[in-house]
Amino acid sequence: MSSTRMGNPRSTSPAASAQAWAAYVEDFRRAAHEAADWMAAYLEHTRKYPVLAQTKPGNLVDALPSSAPDHGESYQAIMKDFQEVILPAVTHWNHPRFFAYFANSGSAPAILGEALAATLNTNGLHWKTSPAVAELEQVALGWLRQWMGLPEDYFGIIYDTASVGSMHALAAAREMADPESRVNGARPNLVVYTSDQSHSSIEKGAIALGMGQKNVRKIATDEEFRLQPDELEAAIKKDMSNGLRPCCAVATVGTTSSTSVDPVAPMAHICERYGLWLHIDAAYAGSAAVLPECQHILKGAERAHSLVTNPHKWLFTPVDLSVLYTRRPDILRRAFSLVPEYLRTSEDPRAINLMDYGVPLGRRFRSLKLWFLMRYFGRERIQEILRSHISWAKRLADLVDADGRFERVAPVPFSVVCFRYRGSDEENRALLDAVNATGEAFLSNTMLNDQVVMRVAIGNLGTTWDDVARVWELVQEAAGKRK
Repeated sequence: MSSTRMGNPRSTSPAASAQAWAAYVEDFRRAAHEAADWMAAYLEHTRKYPVLAQTKPGNLVDALPSSAPDHGESYQAIMKDFQEVILPAVTHWNHPRFFAYFANSGSAPAILGEALAATLNTNGLHWKTSPAVAELEQVALGWLRQWMGLPEDYFGIIYDTASVGSMHALAAAREMADPESRVNGARPNLVVYTSDQSHSSIEKGAIALGMGQKNVRKIATDEEFRLQPDELEAAIKKDMSNGLRPCCAVATVGTTSSTSVDPVAPMAHICERYGLWLHIDAAYAGSAAVLPECQHILKGAERAHSLVTNPHKWLFTPVDLSVLYTRRPDILRRAFSLVPEYLRTSEDPRAINLMDYGVPLGRRFRSLKLWFLMRYFGRERIQEILRSHISWAKRLADLVDADGRFERVAPVPFSVVCFRYRGSDEENRALLDAVNATGEAFLSNTMLNDQVVMRVAIGNLGTTWDDVARVWELVQEAAGKRK
């Protein structure tokens, strides 16, 4: 073998010889150190980037070759294109002034956990294929359950997103209402109830499971955008009188538009009375329950059948990691367990096969990054950060209230402030576009009371009060130009 061939691990299979493998690993070692330096610099200086990608549709596609290379390229060449071509097309969710949607963070300890998970490349099909995947998931979710003040009988499992977690909850609700559905398909008369402020994933889940969009009832909300229990009960009674089968109600703790909190305990009482599965969508605000003073938001959760929360939103875990808790894992397992002979293992009560509790068979080692994060920060430090975000949101709300050009349109129970310029929808959209065009911040909008509303969602680990104050300055400056 020539020295040239030996020196270039891309010229042959890395496993061709011990020397080739050593060169392959050494090539990685050098590149990994350089990548770690770049990642640390990025986290340190994220503010130097425009938050919103300054590019047009198709720019990235046009800038890259239309075919993959025939011959391997160096890490240096790949990183060069990453920085010069890929990076300009990135909207920086890890930016301290990303205030759109629900701000999030890929924190340093969780990034390390993610990198180690990718290095191990383990696939938790069932317990035997990777005991660490199955058991660390139980441990990390047990810790999180304790932090949130949830009941000990809540069984936790990790999915990628709350949309998928809620779909699995709906499937369990269908199984409870109609145990023959996994064999015969969904009955056409199963009905799901949720508020008119709930996330679209609930409706999508019902569509995916064959319940049908027409069988999703959007229950009216009050002046603070909370589901009205009397309206829920009236809808259930009406459907029952028409021969339909109510099977699930969804309470949202932290709605997407306004972060309002549905009355969980009264909804639990109604669900118990009529035999419905109660699911709680706490994708965003569930993290707030880590604070003792906020645990009241989950009052009644001990009577719910399931709850979903997203550590990848407000608990500083890189996307993707969503948790579904359920008091009835037996029903969830009954809805999905299907074990062919090639996946069958010996029975052991402590060997949990996570493949039995959902659609996915393959399972990444997602719990590792959550475990790293919880150990690195600890509960007290996490609580301190969450309290800061909530206090800054209330300070921003006071600034909005003090400026007569604006009106706040929703309460601020957590870290999101909803407000609008006292003008037309078109003026509010133009104001929002003007702020985002600066590159200094990124805000999103929603509709409340049939009007366009701007949202400032505080949730990034690196955000400071100065960042929040600067966003308000940008909004005021944009409004001043409209005079």
